[in-house]
Amino acid sequence: MTEFRKTPEALARLTPEQYRVTQENGTERPWSGEFVSNKRRGIYVDIVSGEPLFSSADKYESGCGWPSFTRPILSEHIRELDDTSHGMVRTEVRSTHGDSHLGHVFEDGPVEEGGLRYCINSASLRFIPLEEMAEAGYADLIDLVE
Repeated sequence: MTEFRKTPEALARLTPEQYRVTQENGTERPWSGEFVSNKRRGIYVDIVSGEPLFSSADKYESGCGWPSFTRPILSEHIRELDDTSHGMVRTEVRSTHGDSHLGHVFEDGPVEEGGLRYCINSASLRFIPLEEMAEAGYADLIDLVE
């Protein structure tokens, strides 16, 4: 089993925007993220730790300006925390092992898929295309995107 963790080397590879989002709880501008319109099959992993977070099979167009997913791949890779910043009450989503700020989860997602919308910053993600998943060490998750 792969060990997923935050390392100084992983943090050093982040762009300033990736660092701001993942380590300083930032939010990218709507419609500015690399993966908002991505329709390729594959998985999205934490840009810091590499832990698998979301599958393209659970990605949908919510119209909010950020990549949206109905569920995480494995709930143990996601932590949900109360967020009362900016005068709002929201649920923040963080990666478990990388402790990266990912975005927020809302209860306005597709009802037929459970009703959740994981609204995630592209800057917190790395996309692994289906054809590269095995080589990248994620072969056990291929069936989730096929």
